Amino acid sequence: MREASSGSDIPAWMGRVAGEVDRRLGAAGIRLTLGGEPTYVPLEPSGAEWSVAADGPTKLPMARAMARELQRTTWPGSTLLYCPGKRYEGEVNPRWALRLVTGLDGQPAVRWPAADSDSPPGAALAPADGPEWLAQLAGLLGVTLEPLELRDPLDPGRRVWAVPLSAAEPDPALPTAPIQWLPAAWPLDENLRQLSGAPGPAGLRLPLEHFPEGVPRQVLTLETDGESWDLFLPPLFRRPLTALLQAVADSLAGLAPPQLSGMLPVDWEGHWQMLGLTADPGVLEINLPICYSWAEYDRWLRLLERAGERVGLRSWKQALDGRQEGTGGGNHLLWGGPSLEEHPFFRRPGWLAGILRYWQHHPALAYLFSGACVGPASQAPRPDEAAGDSFDLELAYRTLEQADDGSNPGEPGSDQRGVIGETLRHLHADRSGNNHRSEISFDKFWNPGAPAGCLGLVEFRALESMPGVQWSSAVALLWSALATHLLEPRHRPTTLRDWGSELHDRMLLPSALWTDLEAVLAELAADGLALDPAPFREIWDWRFPPLLRWQEGEAVLEVRPALEPWPLICDFPREGGFTSRFVDGSLRRFEITANAAFRREWQLGLSGRPLNLPTDGSPLAVRYRLQRLYPCLHPAIAPHLPLVLSLHRSTNGQAFQLNEEGTAFVAESEAAAEPQGQPWQGRRRSDDATIDLRLG
Repeated sequence: MREASSGSDIPAWMGRVAGEVDRRLGAAGIRLTLGGEPTYVPLEPSGAEWSVAADGPTKLPMARAMARELQRTTWPGSTLLYCPGKRYEGEVNPRWALRLVTGLDGQPAVRWPAADSDSPPGAALAPADGPEWLAQLAGLLGVTLEPLELRDPLDPGRRVWAVPLSAAEPDPALPTAPIQWLPAAWPLDENLRQLSGAPGPAGLRLPLEHFPEGVPRQVLTLETDGESWDLFLPPLFRRPLTALLQAVADSLAGLAPPQLSGMLPVDWEGHWQMLGLTADPGVLEINLPICYSWAEYDRWLRLLERAGERVGLRSWKQALDGRQEGTGGGNHLLWGGPSLEEHPFFRRPGWLAGILRYWQHHPALAYLFSGACVGPASQAPRPDEAAGDSFDLELAYRTLEQADDGSNPGEPGSDQRGVIGETLRHLHADRSGNNHRSEISFDKFWNPGAPAGCLGLVEFRALESMPGVQWSSAVALLWSALATHLLEPRHRPTTLRDWGSELHDRMLLPSALWTDLEAVLAELAADGLALDPAPFREIWDWRFPPLLRWQEGEAVLEVRPALEPWPLICDFPREGGFTSRFVDGSLRRFEITANAAFRREWQLGLSGRPLNLPTDGSPLAVRYRLQRLYPCLHPAIAPHLPLVLSLHRSTNGQAFQLNEEGTAFVAESEAAAEPQGQPWQGRRRSDDATIDLRLG
């Protein structure tokens, strides 16, 4: 669906910036596509599948409801398939993925009879009619099929037929040539004619260990119990698969369409649009179709928000204190090209290296829009914090810049996809070597040794789901504006910055992140790409809601939660295996900012001891243990609650106690006592902004 959003949906400033981005990229001969992976949860999430588990009893029905709503409102007549996804250690079955498929122009890839009819869809195929229907399908394909009936130990009343069916690879030079079908027989002893006992579609439970040698393991599977019927499609190339689906559609004659399962081929020629709904821990993940502009990306987010509202899904959770918080899943953004031949980065490695350097210079791009878990043990560590050293990154980016043989800035040189992929995928990874877990991931860029590893995708993973479409769209537009800005080599940093301890100290404080983002927005504005700061300030305020905002006269004090990298702990057994990594989330941090009037007139205390603000006016942060989890690091160190922040001056004082959830400082009824003893001095380095209460 390549239509742009209607102008009324987009604020004027967004339209101006998006138009300028399109103009500059077009002038440079660049077509930069966007993809996305927003995540959703029910209005009232209940069950492990909406907290820690990838799947559960309510997730697939919710995904099907969302898919049907999109079929009804956005892609009428599209084809919905249940596909096996990734299989993870400790999980019995592959995770499922629903795929909605339609043509590039929005017209259905398969003509289903109910798509343009108001009549009821009909009844399911009756069990007794299975052989007759298969014979009818064979006639439409022009072949003779040899069905094999199998028993289902999980449902003895359900009838199942397995039909070996493959097709010769179509010749791309003959796009209209007839499909060469290759049916086969499956002679199988009667006592072996049974599905396995694992749950899932029959096509995933076949006794393929007894399949004839030399015959492709491609099997069409029909199963029906009279109330529903299902087809598992053999893995085929796009043209044969489309022809098979059309034959199924033509065979219905008053029947309700079956539920379809199977493996979708890679659409190398670009004939389809595809949207995915996948099971991910705690959330339902939506994989957007390729968006050929920011306006199209924005439009899809709005379509999903409206569809989610109708079926009871949303992109945020309700926190215990009533605030809106992210789903806990990501909202990853992907860059790519309309095709591998037109990919914008393959022939411009210097541009890509400049983008990566710029992101390294601005921690706000990694931390401000992410979830609560940041740092080396997160799902999206920065390359420099995962590696612990920037030396190899510097060498890598220099190599890419030297490989850029374009004669003029922004002009393409030779194709360097292999060099880019092999240079970056080993360095943009977490400390275990997982190159999917990286702030900017290249695991699907160009890795011929991995399934779906050569898609030319650059994935920005340090992005969290947000309560409103307008915020997510603003972030995506910021990304597109930066890509455009950095086409000009003079805007790119020439070296990486050595952040040292500052990265996980000062740069994780709300005030520092906002200052950093303001600098980014100022650079873009100076380049004619002025983004309104308002939505970004709203995101910042949502991300770091005040724990305490206090004012008396001209004196102002504010306390906000700061980010805290949670350390990774060793493997911990759990039911189902080791599909999750454990971090110690017991630590928290907050930032204290005060204006000059407060610093002149007032003093601070924390839990009875003086808390001295820096004399240079900079903020102060406090790290503390909120709770003692199991397992955790340093289990002998007790939580620091109750934590009391006291404000004092010569005539009076006030006290505020942090609540048990760590979400607010609440005023105490009693006056604050004067702090006694040594001031808190828990700084590990003299230039740290953070006091660590664990150090005393």
